[in-house]
Amino acid sequence: MKIATYNVNGVIGRLAVLLRWLKDDAPDVVCLQELKAADQKFPWRELEEAGYGAVWHGQKSWNGVAILARGQEPLLTRKGIPGDPDDGHSRYIEAAIDGILIASLYLPNGNPAPGPKFDYKLRWFQRLSAYAAELLELDVPAVLVGDYNVMPTDLDVYKPERWLDDALFRPEVRQAYADLVAQGWTDAIRHMHPDERIYTFWKYWRNSFERDAGLRIDHFLLSPHAAPWLRQATVRRKPRTWDHTSDHAPAMITLELPSSTHRQ
Repeated sequence: MKIATYNVNGVIGRLAVLLRWLKDDAPDVVCLQELKAADQKFPWRELEEAGYGAVWHGQKSWNGVAILARGQEPLLTRKGIPGDPDDGHSRYIEAAIDGILIASLYLPNGNPAPGPKFDYKLRWFQRLSAYAAELLELDVPAVLVGDYNVMPTDLDVYKPERWLDDALFRPEVRQAYADLVAQGWTDAIRHMHPDERIYTFWKYWRNSFERDAGLRIDHFLLSPHAAPWLRQATVRRKPRTWDHTSDHAPAMITLELPSSTHRQ
């Protein structure tokens, strides 16, 4: 099973890019972030024509997450994470696909830091960690996928000294990520590339992509049941070169599922 994550930075405006990449790479599951579209505007018909069923949690102009599954409909299990009934941001969606619980998440950016937005980011991280611990207790294969808006270590950012005060790199955020992983999750990309500078995001300005001045902020966390199935983790850099593309590149992992989880 090929599972991908892609912050599309506007699913309507980037739809042609998304469809082109789906045709090229044919992932089995895709977790999208930053839809920036209300639920009724989500392009499910075009994705259906491309061979993908979908569940989504949209929000006008901001945020928004979705999960696509090739040749089938994802079984929706949750929208939003518990802990704050007043949080109206569309940042988490979860579905069951071929016996695996898969979440698409979009953590708050948190800038400027310190400040209210940074405080919200830390609270959201705490809620995610609490819920992730509950998922582990279910004792089922699970994958937490998406844009975490955190560079976990110096290896995950070009020129880390320039990012020390940024909300994506502050010690509180890196510690929150480390604590989440320490519950028993495996960071798939770092596990497969332990010493490599590998990025998933490059700003549009100053030829950041051409200079490979990037950040690794899109992550796959695998539960103990899913981690042994991991065979490959890559960043699909080619779509980042296309016209009118996102500032993120898709990232993808390959899991070798045991026969008992395969679709009947």
